[in-house]
Amino acid sequence: MYETSALAHIFETMDKPNNKSSRRNFIKTLGLGTAAFTIVPRHVLGKGFRAPSDTFYLGGIGVGGKGYSDLTESAKSSAVKVIALCDVDDRRAVNARKTFTEANYYKDYREMLEKESGLDGVTISSPDHMHAIQTMAAMERGLHVYVQKPLTHDIAEARQLTEAAHKYKVVTQMGNQGASGDGVRKMQEWYQAGLIGEAEEVWCWTDRPVWPQGIAWPADRKAQVPKELDWDLWLGTAPKKDYIDNLVPFNWRGWWDYGTGALGDMACHIIEPAFKTLKLGYPTGVEASVGSVYVGEFRRGYFPESCPPSSHITLDFPARGEEPALKLHWMDGGIQPPRPEELGANEQMGDGGNGVIIKGTRGTMMCGTYGINPRLVPLELNESINVKETIPRVPEGHYVQWVNAAMAGYKQKECSSDFDIAGPLTESILMGNLALRSFDIQKKDGNRTTYPGRYIKLLWDGPNMKITNFDEANQFVKREYRTGW
Repeated sequence: MYETSALAHIFETMDKPNNKSSRRNFIKTLGLGTAAFTIVPRHVLGKGFRAPSDTFYLGGIGVGGKGYSDLTESAKSSAVKVIALCDVDDRRAVNARKTFTEANYYKDYREMLEKESGLDGVTISSPDHMHAIQTMAAMERGLHVYVQKPLTHDIAEARQLTEAAHKYKVVTQMGNQGASGDGVRKMQEWYQAGLIGEAEEVWCWTDRPVWPQGIAWPADRKAQVPKELDWDLWLGTAPKKDYIDNLVPFNWRGWWDYGTGALGDMACHIIEPAFKTLKLGYPTGVEASVGSVYVGEFRRGYFPESCPPSSHITLDFPARGEEPALKLHWMDGGIQPPRPEELGANEQMGDGGNGVIIKGTRGTMMCGTYGINPRLVPLELNESINVKETIPRVPEGHYVQWVNAAMAGYKQKECSSDFDIAGPLTESILMGNLALRSFDIQKKDGNRTTYPGRYIKLLWDGPNMKITNFDEANQFVKREYRTGW
């Protein structure tokens, strides 16, 4: 058997971030059996020593704002060591670089992934249009991934990432943290206990957008690119355009080239409780209506580059076993559904600005964003709920759950929003955006302009990712990436 000092030296060598393959194969390399390794207690190796297999080397792609919190929340696991940071904007990376002082810093995620061979996983918190390409690049290298919502910008990208997670056998999690909350689990338990009967209709709503939408592209705002920002890297897969003020770091959400609007921003948080509770799967049809912006008398503005200021989307979901077909309504821009008749006049619906209502054959339940504060309607029913807890809770939280699962290995531990869950959820959500964009498809015949995608129901073939009754809409299933990406 190896002397303690020798074994500690080997572990110290293996624990270097750039010796990932060695760490993963150290038992084989040493010629030791598993038993020989495990009989050495950790305390023998020295105070504070962490065996290589107990360290999770983490990198972050997009480390400002939400990206910074993704890293810091993941690092609440004592196993995590952040060794690499990447952001196209040095201004946004300041806090992360101050916090994780030993981490190497990059502007180009491709360079980071190429050079940081010791990484075990990455958080990806870039704008929506970059999620898929960055996530795929990480998974191809065998890295576990935590990806901000929505999982992807396009429907086809979500399907590709879901399949790739199995191909590369990596642990995945989307950043809809409410999926790990107690509220969603309570709603599942209540539904399974039959408290509201069979679901007939679902209403979801948000007060987003809280950024400009339904406007023309502000070409007159062309400005000098800040020296700290690599604009070409920020654009990434998106079409080449001049830099404008007030787009980075937040207001890109309202432009189709980069963002997915209010639906993409909030639906992964808001629709998820209903999606999981009712096991919805792929929709079969979608309709959309949008808020109007008039730029003159009887002259409606036409801004196809921008997400609309408000919308009402209706998704049709088929029957699931004994569960009947149902409609799911999404409303944004401050539009809200009708109040349940059983809800008092002064009682809050959802959490006020956002919420979910599931109407069943025997009753109604609702919650706020992230599935928080689930309640039966009328509210007095909540005083006598007695449903057994059957679904395990996630006391460690959404981020550490992912870290723990990644360290355990592929399919060894559950994640609340792995890509098998997040992929179909994202696809369903982005169906709404496909309908919104189809609404603006314009055709000209001489002096006559028509909009054939308006006020129709789009029929969806989920397995084949195709609209079957309006082929022009299929251009929004998958966009073309900019040359070189």
